[in-house]
Amino acid sequence: MTKPSTQSATRQHVQTAVCIVGNGAIAKTAALAFAQSGQSVTLLGPPAAPAPASTEGWDARVYALNHTARTLLSSLKVWDAMDAGRIAPVDAMIVKGDGEQPGHINFDAYGAHADTLAWIVEDRNLNSALDAALRFAQNVHVVTGRAVALHTTMDGATIDLDDGSQLRAALVVGADGAQSWVRGQCDIGLDYKPYGQQGVVANFDCEKPHHGAALQWFTCTRGIVALLPLPGNRVSLVWSAPDALADTLVSEGAQALADRLAEFAADKLGKLTPVQPEQVRAFPLILMRPHSLVAERVALIGDAAHVVHPLAGHGMNLGFGDVRDLVQAVAEREEHRSIGDDRVLARYSRARKEEVLAMQVTTDGLHRLFTANLEPVRVVRNFGLNLLDKLPIIKRQLMSHALGRQ
Repeated sequence: MTKPSTQSATRQHVQTAVCIVGNGAIAKTAALAFAQSGQSVTLLGPPAAPAPASTEGWDARVYALNHTARTLLSSLKVWDAMDAGRIAPVDAMIVKGDGEQPGHINFDAYGAHADTLAWIVEDRNLNSALDAALRFAQNVHVVTGRAVALHTTMDGATIDLDDGSQLRAALVVGADGAQSWVRGQCDIGLDYKPYGQQGVVANFDCEKPHHGAALQWFTCTRGIVALLPLPGNRVSLVWSAPDALADTLVSEGAQALADRLAEFAADKLGKLTPVQPEQVRAFPLILMRPHSLVAERVALIGDAAHVVHPLAGHGMNLGFGDVRDLVQAVAEREEHRSIGDDRVLARYSRARKEEVLAMQVTTDGLHRLFTANLEPVRVVRNFGLNLLDKLPIIKRQLMSHALGRQ
């Protein structure tokens, strides 16, 4: 096996079994997983961005990783390489409706027969551990450069870079985000639906302990407010707010945002104080469904394959599920089939269909239900929350799916 290398794109001609396009956590995880399974890998990403001036604060962008994600990252020796002191377990989830008599539903790890429901992990913590693992990975070539063309045939795929270099592989994996260049090169159509909302994120110290509970409020006209536990007495906000409100929340700053949150969280968390250095960021919320996860010699994973509303917190977990199922489909292929064989990729697509579709339908349906500003609908949805809270068997089934159990 060849020693891993990081190379700039200067008229190289690299041949590996798999070429992964992307530089996010899902792309890096896929590179490690394929390498661990014995495949040679090229990881193609853009030139590295300048390092942030300070890494002392808490990331505004965090992920609620489920058991699927943890199992995969543990198998790659990444989970234990993260800073455990910056990971918070979620032991309970409390969801409230809206109106004068809001419904509610509570989930907890004990009722789900699990040690914990999820783990809140910062983007920087996850990517730092992945980068460290890649530096020691065998048979992984990390290449920086800009791809300009993708050519596929029955025998393989070639990616041309802007400096004349070429990367050849039996399989190209598009892990390059919602605006995927790989997907565009394959002319894969997609359904695109903007929600007219932005995800506003920020971190706060809280006066009272959160006891590992994630809190969520469905507010109809003001969107969905979620406060996720961080280590210590800290919480991370994800507010799915209508565009106009989101712009206001960002422009007002962290302290004004903390004052607004008192309406929801003061009884549970006490006074909220912005974590220093203050960060309030926002990103657009969309539903994106490509018409296919595969093309000739190409497979899509992560946001290149699907984007869902963050109200369930499982967008990143879907990506880890993609990695798991794609690597498994390749590993279980017949000896005479190439790793980019159409039948191998079709098996991957079938393996992902049910979970991805279920998450798309669920998140989109919940968004529609809780943004309907009609009193009869409000009454019905609050009644539904209260009823579901009294049905432990159904609650356990829902949590089993959310936990990522197979």
